[in-house]
Amino acid sequence: MIRERTSAGLEAARAEGRIGGRRPKLTVSQRADVVENVTSGRRTAAQMSRLYKVSEATVSRLLARARIMDAADRDMPGTRLP
Repeated sequence: MIRERTSAGLEAARAEGRIGGRRPKLTVSQRADVVENVTSGRRTAAQMSRLYKVSEATVSRLLARARIMDAADRDMPGTRLP
């Protein structure tokens, strides 16, 4: 019964436009800046993590996601992953 009530509450919240979970530490433009600076070689991942006060693992995940999206874009031009 608890599981049913919890799932019903989550569905109702989503219907109202609310999203669960923690808010992202970096904005979309900050993420793009990190990827651009590190891939171009202007700054290291460690420098960008200190600049934006996030862990190096966060920067590493951003770079990995960017590589996946680039590979997907090369395989299927005109499509992007969410």
